[in-house]
Amino acid sequence: MKVINLISGPRNISTALMYSFEQRTDCTVLDEPFYGYYLKNSTLPFKHPSEQEILATMEHGSKNIINSINHLAKTSMVFVKGMAHHYLTKKPTHILSWENVILIRQPEKLIRSFSKVISNPSSADIGIKKASDLFLFLKESGKQPLVIDSDELMKNPENYLKKICLHLQIPYSEKMLHWKTEGIKEDGIWAKHWYANVHKSTGFLKQENKTEAAFPTHLIPLLNEVIPYYEMLKENILKNE
Repeated sequence: MKVINLISGPRNISTALMYSFEQRTDCTVLDEPFYGYYLKNSTLPFKHPSEQEILATMEHGSKNIINSINHLAKTSMVFVKGMAHHYLTKKPTHILSWENVILIRQPEKLIRSFSKVISNPSSADIGIKKASDLFLFLKESGKQPLVIDSDELMKNPENYLKKICLHLQIPYSEKMLHWKTEGIKEDGIWAKHWYANVHKSTGFLKQENKTEAAFPTHLIPLLNEVIPYYEMLKENILKNE
């Protein structure tokens, strides 16, 4: 069995991708298992939604979390949906034995969406720089990860999922295209704050083009800071062609 380790930033359609893999009969999904560890071991300038509940109910020890994932992978393929910024070490060697996938999204879209819940995020909160650091660590370790893009996925979800499955050397399943509304049992405690759109969906629905308000002025420095990291990752994305 194998561990498919999704390394994402927030607001990247990572939850929809987790829902997609949850539909498979051969796969168990985990929703951000390192979130409690991250909150316990980080000094953050603001409280995360449901922070105390997360800390009270989730494992804080990274070794225990890793052992639990590897144990589960003995009997089932495991899809781990994780956030890049939850990695607090520079060289997380435990992921070298996993199949790593980095999911990216155009930073302006990501930051605009994230700021609707947390109004003044930093680079550390959205994970683009951390994702680029993890990419370089994996590449230098001879384990270059697959890089996928949320915009590429939405061009043609079926074709892109087939390409992802081919790369991961797992069979594609048409079940991955659809799910029921209202969420899945594996949703994290934080779902009520972040998953409203995916809870209303039954599949990968492309966002309608609509006129957005001007990008928030106070977030322009953050946008400028993370664009170079995004551009580096973008050079390595799997194309939906």
